[in-house]
Amino acid sequence: MKLGVLKEIKPGEYRVILTPGEISEYVRKGHDVYVEKGAGEAAGFENEQYTREGAIITDKNTIFRTCDIVVKVKEIEKEEYDLMRENQVIFTCIHPAAHKEEVDALLEKKVISFAAEDTHRHGSPNCEAAGKTGAFMGLYSLMTMNGGNGKFVSGLGTAPGIKVLVLGCGVVGSAAIEVLQSMGAWVTVMATNIGHLRRVSSAYDGKVNTMISNRYNLSQILPKVDLVVNCVRWDKSNKDYLITREMVKSMQKGSVIVDISNDYGAIETFHETTLSDPTYIEEGVVHYCVSNIPSAIAHSASIAYAAAINRHIGSLLNKGVKQACIEDGYLRRGMVTYKGYLTHEETSQIQERPWIQPEKIMNIENEKLDPAPHNTVARSENYYREYKID
Repeated sequence: MKLGVLKEIKPGEYRVILTPGEISEYVRKGHDVYVEKGAGEAAGFENEQYTREGAIITDKNTIFRTCDIVVKVKEIEKEEYDLMRENQVIFTCIHPAAHKEEVDALLEKKVISFAAEDTHRHGSPNCEAAGKTGAFMGLYSLMTMNGGNGKFVSGLGTAPGIKVLVLGCGVVGSAAIEVLQSMGAWVTVMATNIGHLRRVSSAYDGKVNTMISNRYNLSQILPKVDLVVNCVRWDKSNKDYLITREMVKSMQKGSVIVDISNDYGAIETFHETTLSDPTYIEEGVVHYCVSNIPSAIAHSASIAYAAAINRHIGSLLNKGVKQACIEDGYLRRGMVTYKGYLTHEETSQIQERPWIQPEKIMNIENEKLDPAPHNTVARSENYYREYKID
């Protein structure tokens, strides 16, 4: 099969989805690998490193025209919509529920698309990168020249250190806690799962405070903290906010909110920012709301991410879409579209579109399927009334 690796075109995105190490494996298996010129340069991987492993350096148009599978880090951009071909496999971070126009294009072009963010069996390294880097960005945003209150994380002499609230303690939150606690911050973690909170408390010998996340507790603690790191994946069907504007108003002037999750609806004062212009001040609070935080550490993030998705890409190349999805439930649950049909339940619910289960449209329901949990709490019974099984 022919695999194409695209160069990222989203502003501020410096990662590459595959390194020369993965390319070497695919070429040895007999596959042709095309890499867009300069795809890895910003992450520290030169064209020559790819060619030494057997890759063909080419342009974007040739990749879309030639390759069976096309991969990249971030969403398919508008200028790439018309380049996609029917039955082509697209593997990238799609975030389909939040990108209706992109889903429209994937359906219109009748491609087989996978949202990489939904395929991680052991947690995404991008989540770890976002948590750790987001924590550092929060500390930097607290500095006086950035509009912050000018407090140092661990304190200096008789000056006390900062108080931090981390919302969520999954992969992202745990990564942020690790950085902040190690640097001397006074950390409080909020979550809705008592078991997860106990795990965090035990991991740090009780040196990290824990609280149940609810509206009352949030309203009580927000006026007292210097930094809030939001790591909660917010259900897009929620009608209320995790942090309201009134809560933001109650915070100290010069305090900071880092919204790593970057979900519209979680924080009322949120709007997305970029690495080149990462912050804004609203209600006296510095907001850092960059959607692709891991890109700030492009080399490390690329290596970790490529290792995580290598199994999926290799399986698609060596076994084809159906067999790969039979053997890996996490890959299967990440399928967004299949030859003109929506196969992503959360997107069906949020965008009020009909959908069909991947197992059904691929006619693999009776196979021995590798199980996988739902990727979100979203549920939809808005099924296609008519469909053609592949």
